[in-house]
This record gives sequence, C-alpha cells and structure tokens, in this order.
Amino acid sequence: MPSRRAFLRTVACAAPAPIWRWEPQGDAGQAPRARYWVSGAAATGECGGCHPGARGLDRAHVHDRTAVACQLCAQRCTISNGHSGRCRARKNVGGELRSLVYGRPVAVHVDPIEKKPFFHFLPGSAAYSLGTVGCPLSCRFCQNWQISQAQPGDFDAAYMGPAAVVDAAVRRGAPVVAFTYNEPAVFAEYALDIAAAGRPRGLRHVMVSCGFMNQRPLADLCRVLEAVKIDLKGFSEDFYRTVSGAALAPVLRSIVQIRKAGVHLEIVNLVVPTLNDAEASLARLANWVMSELGADVPLHFTRFQPDYQLLNLPPTPVATLERARDMAMARGLRYVYVGNVPGHAGNHTYCPTCRARVITRQDFFVLESSLKDGRCAACGRPIAGVWS
Repeated sequence: MPSRRAFLRTVACAAPAPIWRWEPQGDAGQAPRARYWVSGAAATGECGGCHPGARGLDRAHVHDRTAVACQLCAQRCTISNGHSGRCRARKNVGGELRSLVYGRPVAVHVDPIEKKPFFHFLPGSAAYSLGTVGCPLSCRFCQNWQISQAQPGDFDAAYMGPAAVVDAAVRRGAPVVAFTYNEPAVFAEYALDIAAAGRPRGLRHVMVSCGFMNQRPLADLCRVLEAVKIDLKGFSEDFYRTVSGAALAPVLRSIVQIRKAGVHLEIVNLVVPTLNDAEASLARLANWVMSELGADVPLHFTRFQPDYQLLNLPPTPVATLERARDMAMARGLRYVYVGNVPGHAGNHTYCPTCRARVITRQDFFVLESSLKDGRCAACGRPIAGVWS
C-alpha cells in the first residue's frame, strides 16, 4: 500500500488543475487583522519587546518601517512586508500582521473527548473539533502533517465564523468545542472569538496544543478555556531542536502558566523509539511533572506509529510505555496512562487509594464509570478532574 504522502503526490501530479483553492475573503489584504505583534514603524528604545534579552541596539541601526515582529509564539518571527511567519498562517500586509486562517477551518469533526485525549474532563462527552492549517513547529513525526505543514492556499476552506461554529456545536449536541488537529495558537484570535460566542450558550472550550506560546496570548486563552492538553514531545532541548524545530524551555513555561491559571491540564508524551525513549529522559520528564505540577495532573505515555518523515522507525514497544508508566507512578503521579494501545489496562482510571477501577475505556469510548459526584464509589476518595 502506498503511503498517504505518496498518494497525495500522485493525485496532485495527475490532476489537470490545482485540486485545492483558498482565497481569504478575496486576498490577504482583506484578511482579519491579527493580534500579538509590534511594528517596525512603532519601534522605540525598548528593544526587548522584539529582541528578548536585548538592552539596546547600535545607534546606527535602522528599523524596517514595514516589518512586523509577531509575538504570538516563541519563534518570535520578524516578518518583512509580503511574507508570512514560520507558521504560514500570519502574513505581513503593508506593515500589518493579518491572520490568513481566521474563520477558515480545514478539519471539522465531532470526536469523543477521549480522543484528544482528555481522560479527566467530562468523560464520554462529544467535542466539536476544528483546526486550520499551520503550525510553528515542524515535528518529523507529526500525525496531522497534511494540515499542520500546509499553506493557507492548499485547501478550499469555506468561511465559518465564530457564531456558525457555536451554532454547529449546539446543533450537533456537543457540549465542548475543541481547538485541535493543527496548533491552535496560530488561530488564537479565532479561538478567542469562538469562546466568547460559545460561553453564553453553555459551551466549554478546550485546546490541544504544543505549548510553544508566549505568556500574553496564553494568558488570554486561559481566561476562556476550561481545559488544555499539552504535547510535551520530549525532555531535552536537543530533541526539540532537531526533531521539532523548536525549544523545550518555552513549553515548560507554558505548562506551568496553565497550571497556575487553574485550567484543567493533561500532558501527553509521544514516546518515539531511539529519539526520546531513553529511561533517563522519561524519568526526568516524570520528575518534572511531579515537582512542578503535582501528583494529580494526568500524564499519558502514547505509542508512536510510523508517519510523515519517520516511516523508518518501528512502533513503540508496549513494554517501553509500561515501564514509563510504572516509573511515573513510582514517583508519586496518581493518574498515568498508556495511549494508542487499545484494550490495555493503562487506558483505565483507577482510584489512587483503593485501586478500584473507576472509569473503563475501550479505544476512545467510556464503557463504564463508577464515579459518584467525582468520587470513587468504593472508598469515597475524590478523583481529580472535571466531571460535570
């Protein structure tokens, strides 16, 4: 069987004309104005705003008056007129940063909340899930690379405003709207407006993110989100730099910020053979979660399946995931899971006190729950999470 990448390449070559078209309300100049950026035209002596750590620049330095510095994510792209940032979702148009993906989801589905995965947030709920193109990272193992690494013009994405998203979620009976599939930070403005429209109608909003954000936009998102799942992709700067094209420190900073904001938090670590599966690295990750976040934050060790640029690697041995889970629980973490292994005992939720199984799962579905008002039915212990 050909890979998805080979199939898409074959279809594109065989088509007599481009098979995807996208025109953001006519042209990029009409795309919505983005938030979280500063302009070269407004540059002052406060250099740290655009150049973190800089106290000042040489007096002879001349700013490009049409350049902008995006301050949404930790890449902190400086973007010249007519160009896009690394995420490809934000473009400098005449000295203003525009969002090319606002209102342009390319993936919309109703998923079980467990698919995100959220195991301690409204289990069994339906999540109206959407994503756009674009991502500030370039993970070699990305499972959604077709959209995360795409350009805004690669898909025919009809406009769907925030009110339309909320109407669709309510119509489908989904109590949760999930920002997911690509990196939601690149459509932060869209997510904020959806949440503003959805909250008065009783919807809750969650985000599935890489966590590579700056503090101000993340703070704005935390004010409207009920839950965040962060993909902590590894626990070394070298792994982030060479495999994801990013850095670890901003992700750790974001995770701590989310926890301090009181938003429900879950962590996923995709364990990739030979790249981030060393026992010492997994131990450092578990130690950090325990010391910085506490024993009640759910941690998922998830099985890698060959995809995108890492088709040469095998799936993660189940024994590796089991060792990681045992190690994390031995360090005091109470809710540690084995992901992407259907039927595994590590899919279920257990009471930390009496070890009774309180939630039974199969694949992405809850088969049985014995929680009573968020407590273990057997011993009465409160189970950390959002249950109603």
